[in-house]
Amino acid sequence: MNTDVIHLLPDSVANQIAAGEVIQRPASVIKELVENAIDAGATEISIILKDAGRTLIQVVDNGCGMTPTDARMAFERHATSKISEASDLFTLHTMGFRGEALPSIAAVAQVELRSMRRDSDTGTRLLINESKFESQEPCSMVPGTNIMVKNIFFHMPARRKFLKKDSIELNHILREFERLALVNTNVDFTLISDDRTLHRFGPGSLKQRIGSLFGKNLEMQLAHIETETSLVKIEGFVGMPRFAKKRGYQQFLFVNGRNMRHPFFHRAILKCYEQLISPEAQPSYFINFIVDPSTIDVNIHPQKYEIKFEHEQAIWQILEASVRETLGKSQAAGAIDFDSEDAPEIPVFNPVGGDVPQEDFESDYNPFRESNGDTALRPSSDNRRSPSYNYRPAAQEVPRDWEQLYQSFSSRREEAFQQPADEPDEQPASQSATESGSASLGFAEEKASPTCMQLHNRFIVTGSQNGLMIISQRRAHIRIHYENFMRQLAEGTISSQSLLFTEDTELSPAQNALLTASQSELEALGFGLRDNGKLCWSVTAVPAPLTSVSPLETLMSLLEDIAERGETDAASLHAPLALSMARNAAVEAGQPLSASEMESIVADLFRCDEPSHTPDGLPVMTLISNDELSDKFSR
Repeated sequence: MNTDVIHLLPDSVANQIAAGEVIQRPASVIKELVENAIDAGATEISIILKDAGRTLIQVVDNGCGMTPTDARMAFERHATSKISEASDLFTLHTMGFRGEALPSIAAVAQVELRSMRRDSDTGTRLLINESKFESQEPCSMVPGTNIMVKNIFFHMPARRKFLKKDSIELNHILREFERLALVNTNVDFTLISDDRTLHRFGPGSLKQRIGSLFGKNLEMQLAHIETETSLVKIEGFVGMPRFAKKRGYQQFLFVNGRNMRHPFFHRAILKCYEQLISPEAQPSYFINFIVDPSTIDVNIHPQKYEIKFEHEQAIWQILEASVRETLGKSQAAGAIDFDSEDAPEIPVFNPVGGDVPQEDFESDYNPFRESNGDTALRPSSDNRRSPSYNYRPAAQEVPRDWEQLYQSFSSRREEAFQQPADEPDEQPASQSATESGSASLGFAEEKASPTCMQLHNRFIVTGSQNGLMIISQRRAHIRIHYENFMRQLAEGTISSQSLLFTEDTELSPAQNALLTASQSELEALGFGLRDNGKLCWSVTAVPAPLTSVSPLETLMSLLEDIAERGETDAASLHAPLALSMARNAAVEAGQPLSASEMESIVADLFRCDEPSHTPDGLPVMTLISNDELSDKFSR
């Protein structure tokens, strides 16, 4: 009896396992095929899509092409022309090197490949279906490679079911296309989707490519950065702080012409903007690192986005210094330094003595004079009178002592905030005893303390059976409004408010695709949107609770949420829209509240379904328990 249980997987199964890591959606196919074309020396690349890549992904290039034998071998696992031994991994100058992309694509789709070398008279045509070789024959074509990937995941219903709507998948494709186009500025790119040309531009500089992809406005908001050391050369562009945005920013990092994600370097860049932009805003940046290939490791992640640097700490310091210098040169971070020797001497103001400039005449006209002579205001009759627009009551004398002035101001302020209350003629004995005890502790005699008090105009402090509860007034109000707006959105009772002046914006192709697909759903929520053509849109109306915030900022936030969630139906937009409206309607931290307002917030908060956290997961309250309070006062 054979007890062996370990066996080799068939190639078709192994290819599907590899494809699960390399090919996640149509955008992954485009990334791998375009990188292969660039490695082949292509200077012209065309990408043609049908149904956001579900039906067809076609990539045509003018690269070196392949012989019939190479074309057949290219679909074998780990077959590559880019490395031959392990040490080659540390001298890479190509995008690909593993030999997994084409077999992974062939494992999840139907593939037709046509290729011809420049020194050949005929090309070769190859058909592969679900990793199974079907046919290969000569064909007539121009030099280069033309590869068509049809019906992705056609035999994998579970994988195909998890693909999002065409608009979402097209957005992912456009994002991947942006990364490829930014890092290969010497290549002529064309992108066509469903017979509509989305992008077409020739070779140019990085700044020109940025303008072509994201609009000329962004191109004018960038400052050039360039630094060269023995370890690294850093070049590219960083956004000026005054153009930092909460939404719609663009952040790209490249190394040796390869896209990468590097949170460590991202933090170094943001550190340079700490004192220049608000905490919620983000700058745009496009930065390329040129280093010795032997000092980086790109063989970490299947999609090759994660890259390890040998001199990471040193490059951090160089990057931070370079960004700070660039921002300083663009007059973003520097302050005006006045020369103290040449500065004019400004005399100290003396409120008692000193001459005040005289007026040539005194006007008898007073726009504030009322018909009652006792309350009329008139200009000062003092010889050293103030300018004619400064009036004071006739019966009052201006105090010459500043302490008296502030003392008078404070007393009037206290009187203004005092609310008269009718005191009962008789007080219960218990209340008298309490007041007597309070007086003995040095407290002023007053009525019983309210159930809520405000701390630093930010927190509401109230007691509970379990201890002392401290509530963030703004976060509590956000939670209350959020649940109210969610109910109104579900019931369809949110009204729309037309804008007096429409707000216009130019979108990127990715944002335009999302907005086009979700326009009807957004309009159902109260937005008024008008497509002006050429990626330009106008916002003509917004949901009524949003009239005091930027409509464009809210719209960009919703588009980002659509891209992340992969859903464009109106119900999926309720939560982000309700949160945006709640943030707009909630009280601010630092806003004084009356006792009744605080009690109302506390009562409404505990009627919420989830009172302890905001919709985005931030804590609303904290509790100091009775045991903790007892411990504080224990001996």
